[in-house]
Amino acid sequence: MSRLTRRSFLVTGIAAGAVAGVPAIANADPGPAASESAASLASRGLSANPFTLGVASGDPDAGGFVIWTRLAPQPLAEDGLGGMPSRRFSVDWQVYSDEAGRRVVRRGVAAATPEWGHSVHVELDGLSSDRDYWYRFKVGHYVSPMGRARTAPHASSYGSGLAMAFVSCAQYEHGYFTAYGRLAEEQPDLILHLGDYQYEYRRDTYTIPGGNIRHHEGPETESLANYRQRHAQYKTDPDLQAAHAAAPWLVVWDDHELDNNWADEVPEKPEVPQPDFLTRREAAFRAYYENMPLRRGSIPRGIDMQLYRRIQWGQLANFHMLDTRQYRSDQGCGDGYDDCPEAVDPARSITGAAQERWLLDGFRRSRARWDILGQQVFFAQRDNNAGPAKITSQDAWDGYVASRQRITQGWVDAKVRNPVVLTGDVHAHWASDLKLDYDDPTTRTVGSELVASSITTGGDGADSDPKTQPFLTINPHLKFYNNQRGYVITRVGRDQLTADFKVLPRVTQAGAEAYTKATFVIEDRVPGVQQTYLRPLDPSAARTPGVDRIQEVVDLETKRP
Repeated sequence: MSRLTRRSFLVTGIAAGAVAGVPAIANADPGPAASESAASLASRGLSANPFTLGVASGDPDAGGFVIWTRLAPQPLAEDGLGGMPSRRFSVDWQVYSDEAGRRVVRRGVAAATPEWGHSVHVELDGLSSDRDYWYRFKVGHYVSPMGRARTAPHASSYGSGLAMAFVSCAQYEHGYFTAYGRLAEEQPDLILHLGDYQYEYRRDTYTIPGGNIRHHEGPETESLANYRQRHAQYKTDPDLQAAHAAAPWLVVWDDHELDNNWADEVPEKPEVPQPDFLTRREAAFRAYYENMPLRRGSIPRGIDMQLYRRIQWGQLANFHMLDTRQYRSDQGCGDGYDDCPEAVDPARSITGAAQERWLLDGFRRSRARWDILGQQVFFAQRDNNAGPAKITSQDAWDGYVASRQRITQGWVDAKVRNPVVLTGDVHAHWASDLKLDYDDPTTRTVGSELVASSITTGGDGADSDPKTQPFLTINPHLKFYNNQRGYVITRVGRDQLTADFKVLPRVTQAGAEAYTKATFVIEDRVPGVQQTYLRPLDPSAARTPGVDRIQEVVDLETKRP
């Protein structure tokens, strides 16, 4: 079956943005809330293409998915309203069974209101399971780009397999989003974004050596207008739009969607008075919902937003999407690496009690071949000290040892068939075995962790040889490390999960090709990662000199203002 490619998406997007010569959506049935005529729209200020932010789909199940767009003819407007008049607009939408958009299977009209940033979230159901669909929107004579979505298999079916990718950490200023475009070309069935979709800093606050490649518009994001403008700036990137249009997404946040290293109601720097932090949190959550293809269950209510949720991919996989920011105890001993007594306090949690119970109950109920945790921060232990002291990152699960132990023991007790943790945050590729006792390397492996590098954060990075990485020597359960930018694409089947760690040689120049640096396999009922391929070190690639590679990794993860 033909699928949307990055090239066809960009061509469609260019055509849709034209003022003249754009075909109306085929067989449109606008209904009683029909969009206004082009003349009326122009007279009221909508005289430019409102689909500058593209389209997206998300949260698929066996009968449907969410389709999303946001109207913004002037996406970088400082008031965050995208150049839209302060009134309601009716948006026609259609879903097709073919990429050409000739066979309409669903149609309707949705309201885009100023209260929600003129965003549109349409939840579809009653579609056929385990198949591709296409969709687009229309306002007046403007037609959006075409997007592709896919339904999950029926609960009783394994379906036709799953090509699933996961990504994290896209700092607009640090490089071009080429990795998103290359990911779109892979034509996956599902994309997980594990946090740091956008960054909150004002221009040139968080810099890379040699200076930033692009620049943020506006101040540090603190108000609703700020967050709306920042999300819009990111969404104007054509490679990000291509990735959103290529497949449905499952999204969760990490810290930069609000404030670096925030924890529940505590900002990054609690010693600095921030009486408006909860107002800032409410604004960030609202803008996040407005700009993501989320279901109505995630509509924020004040400072709270339900983001942890479970998506079933037939009998093949359960995706447990976690929120390790909104309910966590504040980091102990600061946010960096430390030998911290608070890290082992059983009263501390990274998930909160309610989410932990929900997750453990999901393990007990699961009958899936694969149980996949989509979450934000490093799960396995990473000790950076070869001596008796245990120096670990307090912003990761290492800062919440009892919380990690309860969840790991939970999937062991529930006899989860294949637990796999997917992670972002740390701006490098990693692969590791998971243990109940990391201090005894002879104990059995009980799960697997795959970690995606950043899309751009940290700049180009450098090719590296895992054999020279001391973290892997100190922690024998850690099996792979690479410090280039990229993404991970997996092929999930009944008998194994295969993960290709994709990298780009540079992100400070647009258009780089992606290639596979390493491939790991997780076999059914065999916990742990097995390497099957490693591309040799590129002799022409720039590499960081020196032997203290531990310090290099620590610097990469903590170089945030």
